[in-house]
Amino acid sequence: MRLLPGTVPGDSIIDDPEFTERLPKQSVAEAGMGRAIAQANSTAFFAPERAVAEASPVGVAVFGKAPQMPMGLAQTALPDHAEPTSGSLHPPASPADQLVELSGLDGSVQARWDEQAGPCVSPIADARYSMGSASVVNALPGGTPAAGALLDVPDVVDAHSNVQLVSAAGQVGKAVQASSTMQVSSVRLFAGSAQEVRVDVIGAPRLVATATGDPATSTVDYQVPVFRVSQGGKELGVLDAAHPDLDLPLPGALDGGVLRMSAGELQQNVVGTEIRAGARLFDLQVLRGHPVGVPTSLVRITFGEQIVRVGAPGGGVDCRDSGVAAPAATGPAVYQARIEPLASTSKASP
Repeated sequence: MRLLPGTVPGDSIIDDPEFTERLPKQSVAEAGMGRAIAQANSTAFFAPERAVAEASPVGVAVFGKAPQMPMGLAQTALPDHAEPTSGSLHPPASPADQLVELSGLDGSVQARWDEQAGPCVSPIADARYSMGSASVVNALPGGTPAAGALLDVPDVVDAHSNVQLVSAAGQVGKAVQASSTMQVSSVRLFAGSAQEVRVDVIGAPRLVATATGDPATSTVDYQVPVFRVSQGGKELGVLDAAHPDLDLPLPGALDGGVLRMSAGELQQNVVGTEIRAGARLFDLQVLRGHPVGVPTSLVRITFGEQIVRVGAPGGGVDCRDSGVAAPAATGPAVYQARIEPLASTSKASP
């Protein structure tokens, strides 16, 4: 959920107004639920940041700044973790409980980076988040009950992120692959109100980026889900790769809002040997800001946001000579063992 998205100027340590002006604008505030994050970075300054896996029920950011939340599961490597950590997630009680109800929260995380083999392990980082059900905005500020839940997920949602090395055709070095998968069967918008909209999701969206070290052979694959949208038992439309967009006006008390849906909306770009890609199931834009002079929606909710970023050295990651022990050190890791700079991140969020 983003409040006044795209309205806060970017911030930079570089003292250059022109550079700062070109930075993407942030939201006044952001809040998210259901995060599964897997990261690997061979150039990380500190050894425990070579591989990171996190699963957390919620996350927040204010003016583009995201404080670390004292909840969820996490593993970092080094040291290497041969087994994942898993368990139930219990966010602490807070005033946000009026707006969000979560149940059946579980997570699993694993971060690996061997002292001798470096990233030549499987997986490098893996994170999974599972949610039994969720309901968002059940009450208005002050505790007044809302007409209906803005977003209700009655069934299990599973978000899975993974970073690993895979074989690449035509080269000895391994490719770096980051993937994000989400399982969800249905979502209800304005649940319990006269304007309730049901979205059935057929097929799991899966976003995979594979970097070989050569932009010509690096790839992004996205499995676009199919949506069946209905209201009051009447089908409003089907969204798929051939028909990706559907806008629905919201009458009555929510006049001026637009339910803007998109099947996938994949965005990708290549920067050198690095690939970046992102996709989301749909946006819900409520209370458009144009009537009050704000050039964006006042509130935007994104469901099913998936982001992957992956890079590999030229020729891939050479694991043939990964038996060189890392020098003993108490400070930053200095492991080399023929592993060139490698950076990969993957995130999935309901």
